[in-house]
Amino acid sequence: QVQLVESGGGLVQAGGSLRLSCAASGSIFSINGMGWYRQGPGKQRELVAAITSGGSANYADSVKGRFTISRDNAKNTVYLQMNSLKPEDTAVYYCTARIVVVALPHRWDDYWGQGTQVTVSS
Repeated sequence: QVQLVESGGGLVQAGGSLRLSCAASGSIFSINGMGWYRQGPGKQRELVAAITSGGSANYADSVKGRFTISRDNAKNTVYLQMNSLKPEDTAVYYCTARIVVVALPHRWDDYWGQGTQVTVSS
């Protein structure tokens, strides 16, 4: 009923920038928090950044000052602007959203995108 589709990943040199997008679609009643996680080679999935429906954001220490999360509530879309990229940022990036669907208006569920690869070369 709900899909999250990411885009914007790719290969970039160290110091470069990428912008990830994640659009939610389907029978959506409302969206609460949205966020980005990543999983690097041989590593556990970790939170990169999250943003509330009101726009309050928090970041992992490793990306503070370099990454910016934002959202467009009218488009059910969350973005991640990544600047000054480092090789250690290489990972599959996943978006997530806490969504209420039309059919179940009193229940929140967490949905995940399929992931998009970000590779930063040195």
